[in-house]
Amino acid sequence: MSSYMNRAIYFIAGISLLAGFLGWGSNVLTSSYASSVPIQVEAPVTVTAPAPGFTEVAKQVTPAVVNITTVMAEKASDGLSQPDELRDRMEEFFGKPLDPWGRGPHNPREFRGPRKGQGSGVIISPDGYVLTNNHVISNAREVHVTLPDKREFKGKIVGTDPKTDLAVVKIDASALPAVAWGDASILQVGEYVLAVGNPFGLNSTVTLGIVSAVGRGHMGITQYEDFIQTDAAINPGNSGGALVNTKGELVGINTAIFSQTGGYQGVGFAVSTTMAKPIYESLVKTGTVVRGYLGIGLQELTQDLAKSFGVKDSKGALISDVKENGPADLAGLKQGDVVLEYHSTPVEDGVALQRLVTKTPVGTKVSLKVMRDGRARELMVKVGEQPDQEKIAKVETSQGDYGLAGISVEDLDQETARELGFIGKPQGVIVTKIEPDSGAERAGLMPGDVIRELNRQPVKSVKDFAKVSSDLKKGDNVLILVNRRGSSLFLSSKV
Repeated sequence: MSSYMNRAIYFIAGISLLAGFLGWGSNVLTSSYASSVPIQVEAPVTVTAPAPGFTEVAKQVTPAVVNITTVMAEKASDGLSQPDELRDRMEEFFGKPLDPWGRGPHNPREFRGPRKGQGSGVIISPDGYVLTNNHVISNAREVHVTLPDKREFKGKIVGTDPKTDLAVVKIDASALPAVAWGDASILQVGEYVLAVGNPFGLNSTVTLGIVSAVGRGHMGITQYEDFIQTDAAINPGNSGGALVNTKGELVGINTAIFSQTGGYQGVGFAVSTTMAKPIYESLVKTGTVVRGYLGIGLQELTQDLAKSFGVKDSKGALISDVKENGPADLAGLKQGDVVLEYHSTPVEDGVALQRLVTKTPVGTKVSLKVMRDGRARELMVKVGEQPDQEKIAKVETSQGDYGLAGISVEDLDQETARELGFIGKPQGVIVTKIEPDSGAERAGLMPGDVIRELNRQPVKSVKDFAKVSSDLKKGDNVLILVNRRGSSLFLSSKV
């Protein structure tokens, strides 16, 4: 046999072997070499594996997240049922709702006759207590609750708390599925969470994300804030729904989104159960919310203010005002004190102190560590009950580290003082003019501010203001106490 023939046979044999391995079948080639290769075809193997993702959590939680619809006769914004004040504040923060036809943001329309609103709620107890947002049921004439199994109930509003945007609704039912409370205080940034609700009326929608931040405050959404920030998709209709951890435990109530379009843009906020749980329990028990109260005004402690008050860093809560005969006043707290610790808990800022105070049972005696005139002091204060229509620890922000150039002031007369809400003999000078882009403007001063102190020295007249100002030298820090629309505020400036 010639060498060419041998090579051809070897080539055909190689192809046959390859065909066998690839399962082409024995009829591909008819060579004796090919027919001698055994071909085995194995049956496909079915592999059983657990379902990926968070299916068990979804099965556990979705039956307890309900759809809440309301009927009201008043004007309401598109897609949200909430009072005008809250609606305007949310639109300022999140943007106006989108036109349903996709033509961009538009103004809310006014409707005649009944108007329906829609949101979500979470069944907390098997006997029918549902936790939701206040803005979901606010101004509602009727409240209807629909379960995922299609059962419908008429809801009764047990109580509301607009200051945290929470509310409790009761339905007449028993043996209902419920979501267990989780501990939001141990949540960590980067941890998985699921948002469950009814966005755009799409019942039992589950979205996945992570905890983007915890303890969010200074948002201006509600008076008392302790928000979990998440990138789990939250849209109109999700309000009042559940934010749960990977165990299926409730850690937040979905409340708001940051959006320039009115839709999801990756930044959502849920009221932490650290705040929501005591509110829920108080509403169920008494129909109202009782909060701790010190009778102080707080503001942000900037680095410049920290230096002025002898604090090493900007951690702490600066007391800008003390209500006469309030718990703080009776305990000896003073305007200008910086609260560093509350009952041995370090105080990060005014919002953190606000949370601690409001959660403290009325009548509890707590220790406060404060910095006063560069020295640390410890005081005991008995927490009181917050009066109705009272704002505890309203946090004002200030900025600027420039001098007082570009300011005009006048003596505060009796008539102007009365218009500004001052009681008794007027003291201070009123800012009448601020030059644009001047040191005074950059310091945060505004026309209408009443300057009460400069560097802790009283200012009762223009003469006092001129005297204290004349002692300032270039580069000096100056601490300014002003009264702005009835609230005291410290500003720090550099001459």
